Amino acid sequence: ATCAVTVNSAAVAVGDSYQGGIVAYILQSGDHGYVEGQTHGLIAATNDQNGGAEMAWSNITNVAVGASAQGTAIGTGRANTTAIINQFGHTASAAKVCADYTVTVNSVTYDDWYLPSKDELNKLCINKVAIGGFADYYYWSSSEYDAYYAWTQDFGVGLQNYYYGKPLALRVRAVRAF
Repeated sequence: ATCAVTVNSAAVAVGDSYQGGIVAYILQSGDHGYVEGQTHGLIAATNDQNGGAEMAWSNITNVAVGASAQGTAIGTGRANTTAIINQFGHTASAAKVCADYTVTVNSVTYDDWYLPSKDELNKLCINKVAIGGFADYYYWSSSEYDAYYAWTQDFGVGLQNYYYGKPLALRVRAVRAF
């Protein structure tokens, strides 16, 4: 005899508590990592990192990380974060604060957080009401513009720009992929 077991797992939606944070975005066709018939996306930490205090993008403010940290697309934030942390002379950064973040829910520890890329950060801004806890202030992305600047997003008006220098203290929110 053959038995069939069907498991109906409830679909997750933006704003749901899930895997240590809040669902911030569900991947769509064309997004890096999208798999038809599967649900993947981004989870935002429930609060800003660094106790909500603003911080510099990195302690290295005048040397480009280079192409390995210039990804802007959805799916590039983790690689950007790793490249920032691995930069020669690195001791502190928004990326490191995100990478060091961990949260345990129901005995499961989630420790794969990173600083979102420019496009990932934009999804957080678009869905900021559903995610919650954002200040109407600038947030860092992991996407470097050049040796002196990195992409930011103003969560008050939604604009993205790269004209804030790396030493400037801005807010930080970690994400993880699921």
